[in-house]
Order: sequence, then C-alpha cells, then structure tokens
Amino acid sequence: MKISLSKELLSPIKDKLKQENQAFQQIYSGDRPDRQPVHTVYGGANLFSYNIAQKLSKAAQASLAYYAANFCILGRALQLEGWQKLPQEVAAMTQLQDRMDALPETERKKESHWLAYTVYNKLKEKLKQEALEDFRIDFEDGFGNRSDEEEDATAVNAAQEVAKGMHQNTLPPFIGIRIKPFSEDLKDRAIRTLDIFISTLCSLTNAQLPPQFIVMLPKVQITAQVKALVQVFELLESANQLKPGTLKMEMMVETTQAIMNEGGKNPLMDFIKAGQNRLIACHFGTYDYTASCSITAKYQTMDHPVCDFAHHMTKVALAHTGIWLSDGATNVMPVGPHHGDDLSYAQLQENTKTVHRAWKIGYDHVRHSLWNGFYQGWDLHPAQFVARYAAVYAFFLESYEDAANRLKHFVEKAAQATLTTDIFDDAATGQGLLNYFLKALNSGAISVEEATATGLSLAEIQSRSFLKILEGRRKNIVG
Repeated sequence: MKISLSKELLSPIKDKLKQENQAFQQIYSGDRPDRQPVHTVYGGANLFSYNIAQKLSKAAQASLAYYAANFCILGRALQLEGWQKLPQEVAAMTQLQDRMDALPETERKKESHWLAYTVYNKLKEKLKQEALEDFRIDFEDGFGNRSDEEEDATAVNAAQEVAKGMHQNTLPPFIGIRIKPFSEDLKDRAIRTLDIFISTLCSLTNAQLPPQFIVMLPKVQITAQVKALVQVFELLESANQLKPGTLKMEMMVETTQAIMNEGGKNPLMDFIKAGQNRLIACHFGTYDYTASCSITAKYQTMDHPVCDFAHHMTKVALAHTGIWLSDGATNVMPVGPHHGDDLSYAQLQENTKTVHRAWKIGYDHVRHSLWNGFYQGWDLHPAQFVARYAAVYAFFLESYEDAANRLKHFVEKAAQATLTTDIFDDAATGQGLLNYFLKALNSGAISVEEATATGLSLAEIQSRSFLKILEGRRKNIVG
C-alpha cells in the first residue's frame, strides 16, 4: 500500500486542527455535571426570612393535603396517565389506596393507576423533605420602587436573615439575590443594594457566602451591563476579603434585544463571554418578553409561540456550553377566591375547582418547558410546587425504562470501545443520558436503586461526569 503524505507534511495541519478543536471544546465543553435546581422561587426582599424554606414547605404541604388528599384526586386534577379510571367516591378512593399500598412495586407497575400513585407519594415526600430548592431575594419586580431609605434597610435586614439561616442551617440548597437592572436610571440603586447586602453579609459571616449563592441581573440588553457587574464583583470581593471569582451571576433573557441585537445577531454568547466565567445561567422572563413583543396580557403565557421562538434561540446559542437555562413562571396562582372559616359548600367547591384548574395550567406549562429541554423554571407561590414536582416526576417516570435501557447499552458500548482503542468520541451523548438520571435522581423522581439499574454504580453516578466514568473503567480494564 502506497502512502503519499508524510508525517512531516501532515504534522502542521494536524497541529493547527488540534488547536482549533481544543478552542472549540473550551467553549462547548458540554452540559455541567453538577446539580441544577428544578425551580427558582422569587419573593419580595421585604418578606424574606431565615426560615423561608420551612414556611414554604408547610404551605405547599397544606395545599396538597387540603385540595388533593389522595392520589386519585391529584391524578384526576392533572389528568395523569390512567386518570379516567380513577374513582371519585371517597370509599372507592380509600379502597384503591389501600390496595395499591399493599402491592409490591413490581405488581404496582402493572396497574393503570401506577403513575398517579407513584407521583403523588414522591410529591408528598419531596414537599416534606425539600420543597424549596432555590430562592431569589427579589429587589426588582417582587419588591417594587420604594424609597432609598427603605431599600437600604431591607438590604441590611435580608443579609442579616441570610446570615441567620447560614448559622442555623435553614437555607435552601441554592439561594441568591435579584437586583434591579443596570439601566441608566436604575444602575446606581442596583449597585448600592448589592454593595449593602454583600458587605453586611460578609461582616456577619467572616466573609463566607452560602453555597451556590448567585446574583441575578435582570433585563440585560447590552454586553456593557454584564461587564459592569463583573467589575462591581471584583471591587466587592476585594473590599470584603472574598476570594477572586467567588461571586457568580445569572441573567434574565426578557427583552427582544437579548435574542437579536441591532446587527441581527443573537448576543447571548457575547453576554456569556463578557461574564468572564462568572455568568452561569440564563433565565427566561415570560411576561416582560411577551410584553416586549406587544402580546396583550390575556395571551402572555409560557407556551405562547413567541416564547418558544426565544427558547429555541437561547438553546441554539448556548447549548453544550454548560450554561444552565431556566424557563419562566405561570402567573395563574392556585388560590381559591373565597376565604374564611364559614364558607358554604358551593364556595368550597369553587375554591377546589379554581385550585385544580390552576394546577393543571401550571402542570401543562412545566411539561411544555421540559419538552423544550428546559429543566428549571420559576414558581411564585408555594401551592405551585404541587404542579411543578408532579410534572417533573411524571415526565421522568414516563420515560425511565427507555432511558435506562439506552444508558445501559451506551455504557456497554463505551466499555467495548476502551478495549479496542484509547478514543471514544461520543462521550457528550453519554453525558446527556447521564444528566437525565442526575436530574431525575436530584428531583426525587427516581431512587438510587432505579438509577443504578443502568449498570452504573452509585459512585459513578455521583461523579456526575461520563468522562470520569470512562476513565475509571479504562483504568480498571488496564489494571
């Protein structure tokens, strides 16, 4: 066999290609393996307290217990798979509950009621153990325009409450602050609030921030706003004895200019680069964005076509960069119109119908987000947690068997590749499959046993990296 191209001729070509490939991989490094919260809850800074997680947990549990006392009621309200066969009479519901409780899991899975039963029980446990995953102390829309004196005092108080929560270990796994936008009229107020909050918190905690602490910058329109926040971070870190790079940010995609700038270009990657490795997430602002598209209030919903366009543009711009993407919120609250202890039967029924209708709207919106590849979204009220987690659990449980078989096959394929070559180029696909199980496991949708049915060990799953799994298995094979 004759080869006309020598190593000397090919070497500079391959070296240059290696440089370009590595530069590409630096930008498109793949999905981040660490935990992403299922939701973010926004609450006015004036209402924040150190035990907010416990308060919201109790409220969410109370809503579920009152408006869906068993899985039959919830299954019918959300129209979960098999809901048409669920009984409506109390006696029949109790009988079915007892029968499902008595069945072993292998037999339960054969029942048409399995999904509703399983979702409900996982949901109850989640609301009890960790109802709140992520919270933003909001100084923007949730706080409104108040006097400088009031916002100053609120920033101090919020920092004190965070410090108390750190000390008593009551904060949710993720927490942060949303400041006002860096627009010309609000930039001074935004910087002042951030400075007061960070300086007060650091003075109380010996320059320690909560784990996964983040600063949200809303209504980003130009890269200069992101650059300015990075510069403010640098000053705050220096002034408060924080390690350089400690402060992280996320931004709101809620203006048309964040999707397409004056040059006809999607600017999101420019925003990410301007963040200098501090900008780790982009959240979609449903109502500001639809308003900027001249959509009237009645039709400003999460599943409007203009939102799908923005979602897809965002996904295309930032896919495989490791930037977390979050959808927005449903603005229909699951709260009955009637209040008091002496409500009539008709009023109680109307309350129930209102809450169930709102749950179904929220459930459908979350499912729409998941279908679009957005695994995080906003909640504005604890009663919305019911629809949020029910949708997440149903989504993952419905496709579990297929995903488990795919990952098991993929792991076996990767193991075979390590026996024949040192190269396995499709690790990104493996990471995507692994991320499915990480998201399902973190949310409570599946158990550790169900995750390890994929052929991966718990230690491998907890490594959160498919590349590390391959490297570990390669070492075992070589050894």
